[in-house]
Amino acid sequence: MLRSIDRAQDSIQLESYIFADDIVGQEFCRALIERARSGIKVKVHIDAAGSLFWFSRKMQNHMRDNGVELRWFHRWSWRRPWRYNHRNHRKLLIVDNRIAYLGGFNIHKENSCKHYGEARWRDTHVSFDGSLVSVAAQLFDAFWHGKLRSQPLQKAEGSKLLHNQTLSCRHRLRCVYGEAFSKAKKYIYLTTPYFVPDNHTLRQLCKAAERGVDVRLLVPGKTDVRIARWAARHIYASLLESGVKIYEYLPRVLHAKTVVTDDHWSMVGTSNLDYRSLFTNYELNLATIDQQLARKLKQQFIEDLSLSECISLNDWKKRDGVTRWQGRVAMILKRWL
Repeated sequence: MLRSIDRAQDSIQLESYIFADDIVGQEFCRALIERARSGIKVKVHIDAAGSLFWFSRKMQNHMRDNGVELRWFHRWSWRRPWRYNHRNHRKLLIVDNRIAYLGGFNIHKENSCKHYGEARWRDTHVSFDGSLVSVAAQLFDAFWHGKLRSQPLQKAEGSKLLHNQTLSCRHRLRCVYGEAFSKAKKYIYLTTPYFVPDNHTLRQLCKAAERGVDVRLLVPGKTDVRIARWAARHIYASLLESGVKIYEYLPRVLHAKTVVTDDHWSMVGTSNLDYRSLFTNYELNLATIDQQLARKLKQQFIEDLSLSECISLNDWKKRDGVTRWQGRVAMILKRWL
């Protein structure tokens, strides 16, 4: 991403849920300012809630004073307080309308091997070019101008950028997940850092396993949001009883959001499989029938399983009372996680 920014000749559009004033954020800040000073149009859109305790006024002023156009998404307003809860959870970079980057990576040191070492978050990001880049640019511009349900036309080339809360469908990603799970014939390999799905999505996963599909769910053993993990664990039993295999990733925080089915369909992006991503936040995913990407995501998934603990139904039924109580409390708050 930094190399692409350094090589930019015309424009840079960056959208991030978290933009931290840390060693990685400062590196991006310097790169963006250098390009802005050279006459390139640089736009940065940051979520007000996501970056509340990460971004600094000093960095904001430094960017703006040096030619970077910076906007906050849904800053707090006493007139419209409910709007603050609807977050822009997208992480998107577009350079020169030529190449785009999308996935789980925020702009902070936790994603950096160089600065965070072996404890860095396990995450997944993709880059792409071609006609989809212009679609990504249209989606960025729409959000920049406050048109949150814009839906650009996309050619049917086997790959699409999907966002939720469009004019035609308010719960688009939920529908896509459900359709993919219901159509799967061989396997579903799902990675998500926060697993708190609605009942419909949960039933689709269970039904897939019950009809013989190899359904495997990879979730974090370590997490940055403990209560979300409590909620996920509360629904393990129903999944395990249906034949879903559940794995907890052990080495570090898992933040990747991917799904692969039957060797030919995959999706990667910013949405978690939880209420907030499916119904409240603004998200952006790449869904594709590109077999090369599906193969790479499947390979990564299998590699991650080798570093994970498989949860058995018998062991899970023996969990202590504190764990059960934590799950019940978390499920009460599931729509806000």
